[in-house]
Amino acid sequence: MDALFTSDSPWKQANKTCQRLGIKPGERVLLVRISTATLQFFRDGALVKSYVISTSKRPPSNAKNSLGTPRGLHEIAERLGAGQPPGMVFKSRVSTGRHFSELPDAGTNDNLVTSRILWLRGLEPGVNRGGAVDTYERYVYVHGTNQESRLGEPLSAGCVLMRNLDIVELFEEVRAGDLVWIED
Repeated sequence: MDALFTSDSPWKQANKTCQRLGIKPGERVLLVRISTATLQFFRDGALVKSYVISTSKRPPSNAKNSLGTPRGLHEIAERLGAGQPPGMVFKSRVSTGRHFSELPDAGTNDNLVTSRILWLRGLEPGVNRGGAVDTYERYVYVHGTNQESRLGEPLSAGCVLMRNLDIVELFEEVRAGDLVWIED
């Protein structure tokens, strides 16, 4: 893991945040870069895979009701949707039993939660944890989308959107407690 955190930013910033909070980085780390619309998956300091994503239509923000993607150090709090087929739609984190293509408004609804859910919890008190900036209480996820052709452009209401097959693949590689660093 040391190789991952000794290079230039964003790792220096993530490492400083981990040190300040007394958190030892685990073997798996996700790096979300809002400006480049990418999510990079690292294992033991080495890049495993990079994915095209979408984040919020609104500017990044950690504030409640902002609909912005929150920045800073997070962890995967919960993993939901194991065993569901790619494209399955979730409402309130429960499978609807329907693929997004079965829904009449699937092509126009930007915010369907599909395939898998990685529910994020902020780790920085006053920044993305607690009070009016709590990422977990805002229900911010990494999840699949019904708008795969639009990935790479601002699209969500704060979540990190991925291709359905990509989130299924990533879901199998990560665990609750793995770190997620989100930066501009």
